Amino acid sequence: MQKHSRRLLRGIGLVCALALGATACGGSGDEGSGPKTVSESDVRAALDKGGTITVWAWEPTLEQVAADFEKEHPKVEVNLVNAGTNNDQYKALQNAISAKKGVPDVAQVEYYAMGQYALTEQLTDLTGFGADKLADRFSPGPWNGVKAGGEGIYGLPMDSGPMALFYNKKVFDKHGIEVPATWDEYVEAARALKKADPKAYITNDAGDAGFTTSLLWQAGSRPYRVDGTKVGIDFSDRGAKAYTDTWQKLLDEKLVAPVTSWSDEWYKGLGDGTIATLAIGAWMPANLASGVKDAAGDWRVAPLPQWQAGGTASAENGGSALTLPELGGNEALAYAFVEYANAGKGVDTRVKGGAFPATTAQLNSEEFRNTEFPYFGGQQANKVFAESAANVADDWSYLPYQVYANSIFNDTVGKAYVSDTTLAEGLESWRKASVDYGNEQGFTVEK
Repeated sequence: MQKHSRRLLRGIGLVCALALGATACGGSGDEGSGPKTVSESDVRAALDKGGTITVWAWEPTLEQVAADFEKEHPKVEVNLVNAGTNNDQYKALQNAISAKKGVPDVAQVEYYAMGQYALTEQLTDLTGFGADKLADRFSPGPWNGVKAGGEGIYGLPMDSGPMALFYNKKVFDKHGIEVPATWDEYVEAARALKKADPKAYITNDAGDAGFTTSLLWQAGSRPYRVDGTKVGIDFSDRGAKAYTDTWQKLLDEKLVAPVTSWSDEWYKGLGDGTIATLAIGAWMPANLASGVKDAAGDWRVAPLPQWQAGGTASAENGGSALTLPELGGNEALAYAFVEYANAGKGVDTRVKGGAFPATTAQLNSEEFRNTEFPYFGGQQANKVFAESAANVADDWSYLPYQVYANSIFNDTVGKAYVSDTTLAEGLESWRKASVDYGNEQGFTVEK
């Protein structure tokens, strides 16, 4: 982050929480002092001395990682707390920061939310810890995510969500439907499925900000431009038009189930074949295996359909990092845990527990790629996921107040799912509302 941006933010009194409902900002660094410096010897000394660190995270594989870390460093205690998933944790974290009390030493933060915390100086820049030397260990999308549009490094990538097409092979085979290689073919497959079985849908979509931005990313759209407090928002490029034109056909022809993801109805549809595909992140297999057990063997994985025939473009859908909040304590010890979990021995532990890695060593290993998934009929699905990860463009940016923007998605773009409003009109409404909010918070926002 540039020094002039830091001064501007403090001068205008930007609301730190933005969408999170807080009224005060944390930040302990001196004006223009640059990133803190913590050497390897400092980290070793902290491990030798020991102590307790509190980690706020909802990722289940961290339980074993914490236990292994404690075993390797007997003087260290890791207090792992599930303060809620994404937005619930962000609210709790912001409340702690505002009160300057109870702030964890380590916090899980999703990539889309990192810019908001980084710009308002609520996360420690890890450049001074030597995190920049770890860049080549991570795939491009997640590494770009922890840079949060600025010059610093505000966390280490924990997992990633390169997208793929999960499809019900049993349903496709029954109706003679080929796996679509392009989104145009996807629309045709949707029509064929609906004709063969009026109760079936190619997928579900009731309006989801994360899904929409992921498809825009893959289509080559770059709606957000961020330079400190200068922000641009524009949904009129070629990629955005490709997305809206294609997805509008699916909505107009009622080819997608108006079902909210993660609902009971959604799980039922995935199980009984009435929802036939999901374009989603590579972290999905464990959720299918646990939530749609009766459909084991029916599903397979394929590359994401392309906007242009012969393309290979992908995008991230989900994923998060472990960060060090500025007001947390035990920084050397906290960083030691984060590096262990996300760039050290903890990565293999998490992968064995079902997490999808952000690290190239695991993504490129034969053991990882050749893993057979019984749920997918023995398919080596990681080969598809790893290829997708390598094809994610690393020039995507989120808004520094993306959490707020996502919170108003259903009030804007969401109208296209329940009225005569088109997706293009919905995106324009989302743009205007996001511009107005950003300007109100002290950003300079333009189209």
